Amino acid sequence: MFDPVPAARPATGPALRLSRALLSPWSRFSLLVAVLLAAASTMLLFEPQRLLASGWPPQLTGGTAAMLFGLAYGALTVAFVPRPLLNIAAGALFGAQTGLAAALAGTVLGAGVSFMLGRVLGQDALRTLLRGRLLTAADGVLSRHGFRSVLALRLFPGIPFAAANYCAATSRMSAPPFLLATGLGSIPNTAAYVIAGSEAASPTSPVFLAAMGFIVLSAIGGALVAWRKRHRLGRDTPKD
Repeated sequence: MFDPVPAARPATGPALRLSRALLSPWSRFSLLVAVLLAAASTMLLFEPQRLLASGWPPQLTGGTAAMLFGLAYGALTVAFVPRPLLNIAAGALFGAQTGLAAALAGTVLGAGVSFMLGRVLGQDALRTLLRGRLLTAADGVLSRHGFRSVLALRLFPGIPFAAANYCAATSRMSAPPFLLATGLGSIPNTAAYVIAGSEAASPTSPVFLAAMGFIVLSAIGGALVAWRKRHRLGRDTPKD
């Protein structure tokens, strides 16, 4: 009595192929590259380093200026601007205490944005590209001991900030421990650079010299830790 209902056919056609192409790992990775290039180009055009010479706009003062600086700091770290320059600028513009708060907020913000960009847009393609033995071992370390590993990376900076963010994004580490480890581990070195920036007008003062001494020692410590970690990863990774 009733005609049989035909079985639903899987959707096919140009629209489906286009949607699959747009959502493919390599399309998302291309979008990530485009976003980073746009951020870097914007940074080059606006030349934020002029803040060190011209100072902050006079109409922006107090907490508003520090908040906007923190937002700009986060965006600039995504564009691969070196954090030491931004930390020095924070100290020179706002002093040690406010500058440290703004720099740490910008550090966590920039790390979070980079992590999410790498996780959403680039993880699948990057994991395909980064198949080296050492990177596979690093993925295992971050996945099992993410908080401790990121904390060590921030305390002993041997890997560039942005590179560590995207490396963590390709691993199976979750965002909360990554951001917490970034915030805690970044305090010592960020404080040293901010204090150095706040005391830049007195380069012979004990505070400035102590800050610079800490920066040098942390750089040496970071190089040693990175060297030991690299050799340990090489020994612990199974041979093909």
